[in-house]
Amino acid sequence: MKIAQVCPRYHPHIGGVETHVREISERMAKRGFEVEVLTTDPSKKLRKEDIVNDVRVMRFETWAPNEAYYLSRKLKEYLKTNSVDYNVVHAHSYHAFPALYAAQAKSGNQLVFSPHFHGEGHTFFRNLLHIPYRFLGKTIFRKADKIVCVSNFERSLITDHFKIGEEKIAVIPNGVNLKEFTGLERERKDYRAILYVGRLEKYKGAHYLVKALPELDNDIILEIVGKGPYKKELIKLVSRLNVERRVRFFQDLSRKELLQKYVDADLFVLLSKHEAYGICVAEALACGTPCVVADTSALVEWIDNENCFGINDPSDVNELVNLVNNVIGKNAKGLRLPDWNEVAEKLVRLYEYS
Repeated sequence: MKIAQVCPRYHPHIGGVETHVREISERMAKRGFEVEVLTTDPSKKLRKEDIVNDVRVMRFETWAPNEAYYLSRKLKEYLKTNSVDYNVVHAHSYHAFPALYAAQAKSGNQLVFSPHFHGEGHTFFRNLLHIPYRFLGKTIFRKADKIVCVSNFERSLITDHFKIGEEKIAVIPNGVNLKEFTGLERERKDYRAILYVGRLEKYKGAHYLVKALPELDNDIILEIVGKGPYKKELIKLVSRLNVERRVRFFQDLSRKELLQKYVDADLFVLLSKHEAYGICVAEALACGTPCVVADTSALVEWIDNENCFGINDPSDVNELVNLVNNVIGKNAKGLRLPDWNEVAEKLVRLYEYS
């Protein structure tokens, strides 16, 4: 079976979709399938063609203002010419154009679509663009043979927004590479750490943590791992609140370095307005690190008030401070997290029988 995974960005870029596509692609390649990742490279620094862990990666030029949209004429042309050569084209992310290209180019191949759908754009302007884009986006859902959602919340969004019958939708949650977390040991330190991992977009809510920091004990620091268009605003906020010594920014960490951050953290926090799943929450919990999440979107499905705790209004500094003080340092345990091997196996079965 020859499989194309079509996505806006791919490793070494970091993000939920990037992690998802990499984990399933490498496992399918190990099973003997011919897997190619067709993606773009907004950095213009990566090789245009590469073999990474038995996966052929092809990167096409793109126009991605503020790391969005990922318009790529060359990727569109390649799919139009070559889609027929693949048994399965698995397109990812409703919020960028590569999935639309895959749908428009469908020609005899099976089309599987993972929307990773949030329900809205990440800014006011992007929300406006969602209105006309929806007419194009419907093409992807119409042409897809199967739609794969990563949470029940995402499935409900899809059925509500696009009136898709549930018989066309499969829910296959993201996984965790459990082997990565075995043998990790916590490094001793003389402070307590709150960790945020993810793209630096305003909707992700990292600024709420910065605002709460002056009200937390002085031995608590905030570690922010990621990059994105909101980073400059976060740095300005840190300076305005005079907490420069208590906020540390990291980006482009190796996988080993990131895992160590999860293990060393005393609390992981994600106060995002909308998430289709929340891979970083799963990875933090796999390390035994307790989590605080916004009581919204698919993050609701993580809340059990034993390992992961929800907050209704992250902008309420007092409520956030009280919750952090009550949860920080707890031990998350006894969780049953899906493994990426299971995810890849379910997807292969879906490819073969849908």
